[in-house]
Amino acid sequence: MIRSALIIANGMKKESKVLAESIISYLSSRNIKANVVSTSSDQDGVSVPMDSDLVITLGGDGTVLYAARAVYEMGIPILPVNLGTFGYITEIGKDEWQEALEYYLENGTNISRRLMLRIAVHRDGRRVWSGAALNEAVISSSGIAKVISLDLALDKTPAGSFRSDGMIIATPTGSTGYSLAAGGPILDVDMSAMVITPICPFTLSNRPLVTSGKVVTVSVKEGQRTDLMLTLDGQLLFPLKENDTITIEKSRSKALLIKSLRRNFTEVIRDKLHWSGGMHA
Repeated sequence: MIRSALIIANGMKKESKVLAESIISYLSSRNIKANVVSTSSDQDGVSVPMDSDLVITLGGDGTVLYAARAVYEMGIPILPVNLGTFGYITEIGKDEWQEALEYYLENGTNISRRLMLRIAVHRDGRRVWSGAALNEAVISSSGIAKVISLDLALDKTPAGSFRSDGMIIATPTGSTGYSLAAGGPILDVDMSAMVITPICPFTLSNRPLVTSGKVVTVSVKEGQRTDLMLTLDGQLLFPLKENDTITIEKSRSKALLIKSLRRNFTEVIRDKLHWSGGMHA
């Protein structure tokens, strides 16, 4: 039973205010109260009322990533409404939000359960930072000299040392983002797996790896020639130091995204990547 909804609107999108008013009016007709939060930043900080049963995002993929980190542990479904061109995550257009929402309210079956990552940084034997991600965790240089040195382990088994511009650990949802641009494979969004993609590796044998394992551990080696940065979903940043250990693992909680009734994941990536067989393919 949906009694209360939170609308997270991208304040940089002019039409978000008008659309939010239309959604509030519709929800009111269904005896569902709604609050609106307007954001102008991707940084975490939104306060989600504990009585919220539904979150509606108005914006793009960035707004969904922001919302997912805020509510995934609460088990609250997200209706991602795109105010631009269709995104990989926000596949519901601004002209079909009511259709998708009504179907969810009546049936509750158009839900995609997306893997989330839990990330922690350990330094000198203690945890100094933690966060979550729906798309990916990226360890990279934050200085001019880009090549960095990292050790990788999968479920505590050493998997090798890497010299590269960085390393991406992505979810199936994030496999169509930075990881794809770096040469990684596309994973079906319903899979429970992670893809590890080195960024411009110094050794050509260092290739992307898909793993169903539980814990990925990346260690920052000594003797780096540049400062390092951990980035989550392209939105959260944390500076790293030599000998830091970063653990990335599957969260037990999933991001619950309400799906479009007009298109599925295959259709979205087909259209976004121009798999038409024509000149733009």
